[in-house]
Order: sequence, then C-alpha cells, then structure tokens
Amino acid sequence: MASSDGFLTEEQRERMKVATENAAEILSSSPKSPTLKSSSPKTSSALLAEHFPKAPGGGKGPSAAVSERHMRRTHSGKLIRVKKDGGGGKGTWGKLLDTDGEPYIDRNDPNYDSGEEPYELVSTTLSDPLDEYKKSVVSIIEEYFSTGDVHVAASDLRELGSTEYHPYFIKRLVSMAMDKHDKEKEMSSVLLSALYADVITAAQIRQGFYLLVESADDLVVDIPDAVDVLALFLARAVVDDILPPAFITRAGRMLPESSKGFQVLQTAEKSYLSAPHHAELVERRWGGITHFTVEEVKKRIVDLLKEYVESGDTSEACRCIRQLGVSFFHHEVVKRALIIAMENRSAEPLILKLLKEASVEGLISSSQMAKGFSRLSDSLDDLALDIPNAKNLCKALVPRAISEGWLDASYVNSSGENGDVPNDAEKVRRYKEEAVTIIHEYFLSDDIPELIRSVEDLGAPQFYPIFLKKLFTLAMDRKNREKEMASVLLSALHVEILSTEDIVDGFTRLLESAEDTALDILDASHALSLFLARAVIDDVLAPLNLDEIASRLPPNGNGTETVRMARSLIGARHAGERLLRCWGGGTGWAVEDAKDKIQKLLEEFESGGVLTEACQCIRDLGMPFFTHEVVKKALVMAMEKKNDRLLDLLRECFNEGLITINQMTKGFTRIKDGLDDLALDIPTAKDKFSFYVDHGKERGWLLPSFGSSAPEA
Repeated sequence: MASSDGFLTEEQRERMKVATENAAEILSSSPKSPTLKSSSPKTSSALLAEHFPKAPGGGKGPSAAVSERHMRRTHSGKLIRVKKDGGGGKGTWGKLLDTDGEPYIDRNDPNYDSGEEPYELVSTTLSDPLDEYKKSVVSIIEEYFSTGDVHVAASDLRELGSTEYHPYFIKRLVSMAMDKHDKEKEMSSVLLSALYADVITAAQIRQGFYLLVESADDLVVDIPDAVDVLALFLARAVVDDILPPAFITRAGRMLPESSKGFQVLQTAEKSYLSAPHHAELVERRWGGITHFTVEEVKKRIVDLLKEYVESGDTSEACRCIRQLGVSFFHHEVVKRALIIAMENRSAEPLILKLLKEASVEGLISSSQMAKGFSRLSDSLDDLALDIPNAKNLCKALVPRAISEGWLDASYVNSSGENGDVPNDAEKVRRYKEEAVTIIHEYFLSDDIPELIRSVEDLGAPQFYPIFLKKLFTLAMDRKNREKEMASVLLSALHVEILSTEDIVDGFTRLLESAEDTALDILDASHALSLFLARAVIDDVLAPLNLDEIASRLPPNGNGTETVRMARSLIGARHAGERLLRCWGGGTGWAVEDAKDKIQKLLEEFESGGVLTEACQCIRDLGMPFFTHEVVKKALVMAMEKKNDRLLDLLRECFNEGLITINQMTKGFTRIKDGLDDLALDIPTAKDKFSFYVDHGKERGWLLPSFGSSAPEA
C-alpha cells in the first residue's frame, strides 16, 4: 500500500527506525562523546545539526548540503568535514581518482582531442647561413669527384651564391681530398686552378689556404700524413700561380712555430718549392690523372669528328668539343675538320656547318679559327701527297668561310694566305718556327749570347717584333722563371740588336691580340702589364713610349687597359724594386744591388785579385745586359787609381765573350756623356779617356766609328 511518506513499505520504515536508534545508542555510549539524554533521543540528522549553526536569513545550514559520508569524528569526539569522496586529508591515503588536481589527458584515448592540450612555447634554433653553405658545398664536391666535370662544379658554386664564404669551400674541398686517393687530390688542384679569378678571387684563395694551414693540428688527428699532403697542396697552388710565394712567409708570421701549420709551411718551402725542377715534380706528384696528353686530345678530336660525320648531330658535336675543356687547342679541331672535309667531299657540308655553328656560339674563337687555317696551310705540301688537289680545295674554303662570317677577313691580310702560301707568308712561317726553337733552347740553357748569335744568324731584322711577340707569349704560358728570363733577355736584346721601334712594335702586336691571348692564358693582361712596366724600369722603353703604344690600340680594348695598368704599376711607391722582383726574384736584382756587387769585385781585383776569379764573378752576376756598368766603373776606377791593370780585365772579358762589343760601346758612351762631371774630380779625365778609346779601338773592343766621336783631349 502506498503511503504519503514515499514509496517505502511499513516493514522498511520500521527497519530504518531501528537502525537509527541503534546508531544513536552507539554514539551516546562512546567514552569520549558528550552525555546525551536518553529521555529525548535524537536522530542522527538532529545530532549533526547541533554542531553546525543555522544559515543566516532562515536558510538551511550546512548540514542541509553536507551528507553523512562527508563528516568524520576525530579521536577527541569532534565532528569535522572531510574532502569529497574521502580523498586526501591528514592520515588518509587519498582517493582513487584525484579530481582536485590537474586533469589528465590520455593521447591514446579514442575521444582524445588535441585542442584540449595546454599551449606551450617551443623554441626553434635559427639556421646559420655558413652551416647551410658548408652542407651545400659538400654535395657539389662529392658530385665533382664522381663526374670530374669542372664546368658543372663552377656553375653550381656560382649559382650557390654566398661568395663571401668561398674560402670555406676551398678548405672543405682540400680537406675532403686529403682523405681520398691521388685522383681526387689532382682533381681538387685542377678545380682550384679553373675557379681562380673566374669564380674565386685571389684574396679568397689566400684566405682559404690560411684556414687550412690554421686547422692543420685538427686535420692531423684524422689524417696522419696531413702535414705532407697539405704542404703538397700548398706547393701545387704556388706552382699553378694561384697562390703567391710570399704567402708562405706571411702566413708563417701569424702561426706559432710549434704548430702543425707552421710545419706545413716549412715543408712546402724546403721539401717542394726549393727542390730542383720542383714545378715538374709537384705537377706530376699525383699522376696528373685529369690531364690528357696532346696525343690523347688529338685522338679524341678525330673520334668525335668521325662520329659527327656519321650522325650529323651538330649540337652533340659542339657539346663534345666543349667537354674536352681545351679551348686553347681548338685550332686542332679546325685543322682536323678541314682535312676530313678535303678527304671526304660528301662530308664537307656537315663539316662547314659544324665550324660555322661553333663560331656563332663562341665555342671556337676567331683566333683559334684563324690558327687552324694557318696550320692547315702550313701542312699543305704534306697533304698534297695524299690529297692531290689539297691546295685548290683549301684555296676555295678560305673565301667561303670569310663570306659566311666564321673566319675573320683580316686572316688573309695578316698571314698572306689564301689557300696557297705566298713567299712572304712562307718566310714568316719559317721565321716563327725558328724563333720558337731558339726561345725554347734559351729557356733551357739561359745562354743569352748564344740566343743573340742565333737571332742574328736568322737575319730578317724586319721580323724582330714577331720574335718579341713569340718570346712574351711563350713566357706568359710558363712559370715565373721564364717570365724573368724574358724580361732579362729583352734588356740584352735592346742593347745588342733591337731598336726602340722594334720593341714598341712588338708590344703593340702583343696588346692587339690581348683578348685572344686571354682565352688561353687567364692572367695574360696582368702579365703583359708587368712586362711593359718592367721594360720601362729596365730603361728599355721610356714612359712616353707607353703613350705611343696606347695610341695604336682601340680606345676601349683590353690592350689599352693593360697599358693603363702598366702606368699604375710604374707610378706606385718603390716601383723600381718591386718590378725588378715581380717574377719572384730570379736574376732580377735591384739596380743598386748589381752596382754594389760590380764595385766590390772591381775593387778586389784592383787590389791584387786574380783575373780568372774576377771574370767568374762577372759571369755569376747573370746580367749580361748590364755589363756596360762593368765597363763604365772599370774605366772610372782606372782614371782615379791611375792603374791600367783594369784594362786587362776588360780585355779578358771581351775575349771570353762576357762583354760584347755593344756592351763595351755602351759603357764607353756613358763615360763620354759624363766626362765634364768627371773632369771636376779627375783633371786628366779627358786625356785618359782618349787613350782608352784608342786602346779599345786597337784591340777591337770598339767600332772604328766610335773614335771619330771621341772628344779631343
């Protein structure tokens, strides 16, 4: 039966009443609980209400909102409120799930929402441009080691930008190659030479090698022979003219002597650069794997031309020519192509198409094209044995090439060749061949008198400017030793056989072809400016001669710029000493040093020295173009000391060929020009000089005509 008090039955209500009474009895019987009157038993709810005040305003007190399970009696009998669900509190273990702490987010929960995650600031490391650059160049270097393509490596490095970091590229390239085989070491040296001045500046080369030397102590940890290998890289850079020899001295001043870097510098200088024939030894140390011999290049050219005739693919043939990487040898491509065209008349249209395309693309320069035709003309006599009408075919090819624009019209005028070789052109050709042979012998022997005799035996003084052009062109493609020898030879030739006009004409020819020369020799303009400036310092040319040379050149060409550079070099502070040593010293002493040595050897001889020893000292000077100074000082000393024994020295030097008649004449002329000044200190100077002139004439030291110009006593 339902009741108004709820849905409980009478039996259930009775049980609840009994349970409540039992609870009250238990509370009243506790020894620490307060005394409760039994006459007025209270329910548990009423009992709990006594310990909590009523809510203000007639509201319900806290007991109305707090259930029995949230209350607990302490040991003193006091009722206190505990945390909900029994979690926490002194002397408790806490609840199973602590809802009072931070909510826990389980990322493995199927209902996980990332939006509920608290926001956190995450720090990121800023990328260093240098680190990015280093990572990029590693891939460039590894690709180059696998392909060997210098042009691709240069292009990739250029596209990478960050040119200010190029020294680190040099450091990484060399350090990676040091831990590899000789092939990679050789490839690295070749790549540095190819990048020099085009992609990487000289200053960056120096800075890159300094970084390498500075890190030698670290490199030795991973590469046991790092000192020797790095020293060889350093020597190779000097030999390849991409690093100045002075770098070793300058870098040595900045490194402690106990460091491995200082040891690298000493090894490079003493073990490699000071050794005889060091250039050849250093260049071949790693086997020269990336270099082809001339015969190999010729074979490759013939093979690609034959393949082109079969396929007719002009673009592929041009790519193969470019891939050879021998722009200075493209004249061989022209010559071989023309020979194939004359041998196989059906292939002539294809060959001419290839040469025209290569010229239009700039693959084969105009100078290389003209040189190829010249070499073909030179070999026409031999070709005629196999191709009877070779001369006529060549004669027909030249005007066609000129009309189509891939052969310069000046070719006919400059060489005199038009398929058939005229007499004048034949003379020029033979003179050039003889001149090259003489110059090569001079570079080997360093014998100036022998060279002068050979040039005089050739005759043809009208070709002296051509000889000078050949001399400097061959020297520019060699080491500093040959450059120094060329400058020394020019001074000697000026005294002996060459006029100032010959020298001006020779330099003009050189500067006119400066742009073509630069295709084969990267620093041709700089070398030519040094040759010009050195000629002025050596009194071979006057400063006004530079204006004359410049007036013969195009106003905005490379030649004019080279003359301007030469003027700047001459106008620099201490230009004389610097230019006399511009090729690394060699025989190029300062003029004052040479004069001092000559003065000392003459004084020693005059005081009782040996004649043969004095002659040997003059020979050891190595300056045959400057022996007129010996003549001048010997004559002045003979006047001052009144000791004609010095004339015996001049006689012996003349008989041995140490002093030529031209040098003797120049020395006497310098005395004659300064006689008035000498007479102030030596009253008998004019009488003595007349005696010396007659003495020299009688013994053949002087030309007979010199006596007529001698001043009267």
